[in-house]
Parts: sequence; C-alpha cells; structure tokens
Amino acid sequence: MFRFLNIVAVAVLVGSAVYAYEIKYSTLYQAEQLAKAKRDLARETDRVAMLKAEWAHIVAPDRIQTLADKYLGGQTLQLTQIVAAGAVPEKAARGDEIASKLSDLGLDAPTKTPSASGAPATPSKPAAAPKPSAPASAIKPPVKPAAPRQVKAER
Repeated sequence: MFRFLNIVAVAVLVGSAVYAYEIKYSTLYQAEQLAKAKRDLARETDRVAMLKAEWAHIVAPDRIQTLADKYLGGQTLQLTQIVAAGAVPEKAARGDEIASKLSDLGLDAPTKTPSASGAPATPSKPAAAPKPSAPASAIKPPVKPAAPRQVKAER
C-alpha cells in the first residue's frame, strides 16, 4: 500500500509540473503576442501622425496660394466658374485603339482560317470588339462545364 501511494504521489507531482510549465509557456506566448500588437499599434500611430503632418503641409493656405499664383497666373475665382455637377460634360467613350491601328496599317483585311474538317480554308473577317451594354458588375462570369461522371464498370 505504501508503494502504491508513493507512485500516485510521484505521478501527481509530475502532472502538476507539466501543467505548471504549460501555463508558463502559454503565458509567455500571450505576452509576446501582446508586445507585438503594441509595437504594431505604435507603428500605425506614428504613420497616422506622419500622414496628418503631410496633409497639413499639403493644404496649407500659403502653399496653395503659391501654387495658384504659379499655375493659374494669379487669377481669382469668379462666381461664373462654379457650376453644378450635372453641367459637367461626360467623358468621351474610348474606341478600340488596337483595331484602329491595325486598320491604319492596312491589316484589317480578311484572313484565311483553316478548318478542322480538312476543307479548303475560308476567309473570315476578324470579329469586332463588342460594345459594352451593361455595367461590369452586371456581367456574369462564364459557367464552367461540369466534370464528366466516372462510371464504374461492374465485373
């Protein structure tokens, strides 16, 4: 009986030591994570302070006045220069620049496309670029075909 109690006491002692070390290293890990978060916070706080200082420099009235004198020729703002947002003209739509360059070079002529059936090639005209009719958010991505089903052969 005495030996059994000694073995149980040693097991409890080893178990408590393992638990104490687990708590210690868990605490050290959490302390390192906290220190890292504090360093990151300090770095971001410094960055925000730097950006605020840059913004204060950019919007300084003396600097803006100097730039206005330099680039606007000392003109003052007139009330007739202020318009509503709806009065501003829309940006002109851009065309297909590559197609216009090819057409300027004379390369927009039909080309011969080989066929898969071995028949003689037929001339085909390059496809024109499609005109966007809907916003990009309304265009749905192409649907991928389903993978072929594998059928197990019965023996």
